[in-house]
Amino acid sequence: MTEGSASMPLVELAKQRRLPAHQFMDAATVTWIEINRPELANISPTTLPPELSLLIRRSALPVDWLADHRLYDSLHGVRHSMRTAALTALLARFLEWDEEDTAVAVVAAALHDCRRLDDRGDPGHGARSALWATEHAPAVWHHFGIEPTGPRITRAAAAIRLHEVPYDGFGPADLAEYASARAICDLLKAADALDRYRLPKLGWWPDMRHVRVPAFRRFRGIAFELVLHSEAAHVAGAGSTEAVLGALVEKGVILP
Repeated sequence: MTEGSASMPLVELAKQRRLPAHQFMDAATVTWIEINRPELANISPTTLPPELSLLIRRSALPVDWLADHRLYDSLHGVRHSMRTAALTALLARFLEWDEEDTAVAVVAAALHDCRRLDDRGDPGHGARSALWATEHAPAVWHHFGIEPTGPRITRAAAAIRLHEVPYDGFGPADLAEYASARAICDLLKAADALDRYRLPKLGWWPDMRHVRVPAFRRFRGIAFELVLHSEAAHVAGAGSTEAVLGALVEKGVILP
């Protein structure tokens, strides 16, 4: 932690409304997450096929793609983006999406917070991330081993931009963009919301009222376990990518 809060856990700072701009997980907050484990069905997810597992591994973005390198290991950094990408893939697999739509959704999930400036609300970070992803499309899509076609770039950008805009806050331009990529937008919003178990306040945890994917309920259990295991591993000394991949393998989401 930084900005004078090194000795105080995030969960305590949240109670005092003193969360710093850059927020890093700590052991006390991981313990608090575990103590507050919700009563959720522990449904084992289907192991993702090799091609999807590879996309999840590639969702560990290069640090230079982030607007602020300090966010790489923060609450909105690579651990969050990788878990969101994995949850997106799990939802798409459960809904029997085709390979094309699934890949676009996973790439959008991996990039959705890449141009954040801090770990607070940071209004406009979705639009900044969408613009960056579009401007750097060749590098982005080739990183994932996918050809950067116009429709893929456009639909991913729509989901990235709109992920931070509440449905009831959509204006005319938002509605038009949403119509062009409705399913992918909905899936990214749901996966992003599922990963909110990492946040140090119960009122900020996943809430079905903010999503439009009914399968959301089914994946709350695995979402919690991925947060708990990867955040605990990171606090214990594992790198962010290693922590998430370890949790995904342990929970049977991907193969070793």
